[in-house]
Amino acid sequence: MEHARADSKALPSVAIIACNQFSPFHISVPCLVFGSEMLKRSLFEITIIAGDEGAIISKEGIQIHTAGSLAQLSQFDIVMVPYWRSVEERPSEALLEALNQAYENGATLVGQCLGAYVLAYAGLLDGKRASTHWGLETDFTQRFPTIAMDSNALYVDNDRLITSAGVAAGMDCCLHILRKFYGADIANTVARRMVLQPHREGGQAQFIERPMAPTNDHRINQLLDFMRQDLSRHYSLDELADRVAMTRRTFTRKFQQATGLSVGQWLITEKLHHAQGLLEKSDLSVERIAAEVGFQSTSAFREKFKCQFQVSPSAWRKTFRV
Repeated sequence: MEHARADSKALPSVAIIACNQFSPFHISVPCLVFGSEMLKRSLFEITIIAGDEGAIISKEGIQIHTAGSLAQLSQFDIVMVPYWRSVEERPSEALLEALNQAYENGATLVGQCLGAYVLAYAGLLDGKRASTHWGLETDFTQRFPTIAMDSNALYVDNDRLITSAGVAAGMDCCLHILRKFYGADIANTVARRMVLQPHREGGQAQFIERPMAPTNDHRINQLLDFMRQDLSRHYSLDELADRVAMTRRTFTRKFQQATGLSVGQWLITEKLHHAQGLLEKSDLSVERIAAEVGFQSTSAFREKFKCQFQVSPSAWRKTFRV
């Protein structure tokens, strides 16, 4: 639904919080999407707010001029925290209190990438779903156990609290906000002029690095290598247990401890990762790839691939073809 203020005379106001050691890229994204450059007219009133006292300087030595203070945050329609310098550092109480006050006053709060940590430290995300960079999933969930971390979403919009994933997902997030306030046509026009897709298919699962099995059990490691040699085969638990000289019960327990997955789950994951490589580096048809990685039908392969990576095999090939 488009925001009611889109047709009002006063432009929606956006506060972008800049803290010391800020990331120039993360600061520039909302400035570009919400600024007047793309459409040669103003859609939002943008103010850079100092989140720290003293000079605001990036890690690269770029100094930014701020036009407002934290005391003004509650006056804005949208408050953006585009970045944060350290997941281990709790922001100042002044910043956390100002964010809570702005939210209570009706503002939409946006935490992009590590900015989600700032909203989490403020207690604003407790009991809610949120997103940040997939590589921080373990740290974020351990640090904030009451928050439901969605490690696949490019952004999460939850009750005037919007969080987004790393780097480029900030652009997806800003386009989403633009779409809410002004509709799809304007958001699509801005996206085209930025040479971006108006809405990217899929989520962070497309970009997550393939995890290695966290195991010191050489027998399990040897078994994993054995199964990877032919993923099209059907493997029974009894056969695999015999191969590592364990009872079936002991084997299933040790396999779960070593990989974090059941044998069936591990095999599906390996099949799909192998399929990714074939889509990227071969000219094999999707039907042939499905057979190569051991799926009984192409439709089952497509369904599992879409469920795991949020895109179809064909879309994956189009995006990541080498």
